[in-house]
Amino acid sequence: MTHTRSPARSIVVIGAASGAGAPDPRTAEGPDALRRYGAFHDTPLQHVEWDAILRVPRAARDTPLHAVGALDARLAAEVERVLVAGRFPLVVGGDHSVAIGTWRGVQRALAARGPLGLIWIDAHMDSHTFATTPSGQLHGMPLAVLLGHGDAALVAIGGPAPRLRPGNVCLIGVRSFETGEAALLERLGVRVFAMEEIRSRGLGAVFDEALAIVRRGTAGFGVSIDLDALDPDEEPGVGSPVPGGLCRAELAAALARLGDDPAFVAMEIAEYNPHRDPGHATADAAAALVDAIAPKKPA
Repeated sequence: MTHTRSPARSIVVIGAASGAGAPDPRTAEGPDALRRYGAFHDTPLQHVEWDAILRVPRAARDTPLHAVGALDARLAAEVERVLVAGRFPLVVGGDHSVAIGTWRGVQRALAARGPLGLIWIDAHMDSHTFATTPSGQLHGMPLAVLLGHGDAALVAIGGPAPRLRPGNVCLIGVRSFETGEAALLERLGVRVFAMEEIRSRGLGAVFDEALAIVRRGTAGFGVSIDLDALDPDEEPGVGSPVPGGLCRAELAAALARLGDDPAFVAMEIAEYNPHRDPGHATADAAAALVDAIAPKKPA
């Protein structure tokens, strides 16, 4: 029997060295640390190469809002360029405010073909606005911004782009949130898979439902992973650890379903803090999640 070899995925890693959106700015060191460590590497079925590590321009470092806006505008342009060139962008943060730039860039690249679906894997909802946030931290706002809610300056980052459609967005792994952001997602009809439901049903069943949500009527979908979705007992090197998360192996197994899916167009890994990862366990977890999306080897 003749087998056709799965096409290699050509991944371009784009670093986004943002710490301005979080209370611990050391997440900005995450992309450089992962690059030095050699976390991402070629496999027989995917080629991985590093692009630039984008940084906040000096002139924009006066306020967190300016810093996030400037970096994310550059990031959106770079992600769009990589995707239009037929490559697979893998954005590595930095705090999770980088998601505004990542997914704005993907949306712009797909705009002529249709809307974007997005799986958001995170211990938190990241759906605050300035009206609801108790902390004022921008890394708690990117999903709300991408859905078209919040401060006008944040919503305008990356220029005109279609908003995410709530019916094509879902969250996985949530276990820490505030009432204001939960109310927004409920009002919009965004599907949230909390850890209690994952433990009851299993991540495999949840992921199947998530994929149906993000594929329905879209031109493609992406996955945004905040490493704090993982259990900090195993993976401590994150910006905002929350007990009781996913284990590396189960998340990698879920992501492995995406290796041969042509509709899977981009991925993001955020909130790596090398100062909390002395044994490199969390860096190894990030590498395992990227390895998981390699196309399957032919039988």
